[in-house]
Amino acid sequence: QAHLVESGGGLVQAGESLRLSCAASGSIDSIDAMGWYRQSPGKQRELVALITSQDIIHYADSVKGRFTISRANAKNTVYLQMNSLKPEDTAVYYCYGAVVTTRGENAYWGQGTQVTVSS
Repeated sequence: QAHLVESGGGLVQAGESLRLSCAASGSIDSIDAMGWYRQSPGKQRELVALITSQDIIHYADSVKGRFTISRANAKNTVYLQMNSLKPEDTAVYYCYGAVVTTRGENAYWGQGTQVTVSS
């Protein structure tokens, strides 16, 4: 069993920055990938950024050049640095982890953190 806990959301103005953090804890053998998804009202949850254990990174086109994902393996933590924020980035951001425990690999989600960007 694993747990993901996010922090760092909030209210900012357009053009400003925020940094999200997500820490995984529990009976973790390894983490194959961690990342961030977001969901705004009336829309489906979408991938924002993902980083694998091999440091392969994928970004949504809408955030390329503005967001940076990184991870601290020793701490089972992933970060999302969000710069030049736009009102359309407003959403609940969810941390995702492909985590290997004694039960095998499963997908785990954090509780979500609200990011609001005002114009």
